[in-house]
Amino acid sequence: MAKVVIDRDKCKGCFLCVSFCPKGIIKKSARLNKKGLNFVEVDPKGSCAGCLQCAVICPDCCIEIYK
Repeated sequence: MAKVVIDRDKCKGCFLCVSFCPKGIIKKSARLNKKGLNFVEVDPKGSCAGCLQCAVICPDCCIEIYK
């Protein structure tokens, strides 16, 4: 299982990573970041496969994956 780290203050809420996550563990947060935008977060019930699709598609490089 891989660990997903998201920089919520850099996230602009485009939600591309939500669409590209094959396991569906990345979701829109109900909370707001410093910019006043909904950011993404990892579902604690999910299990990351470490495929890196979310990190590659993120236009602002907000996501890091640790295996």
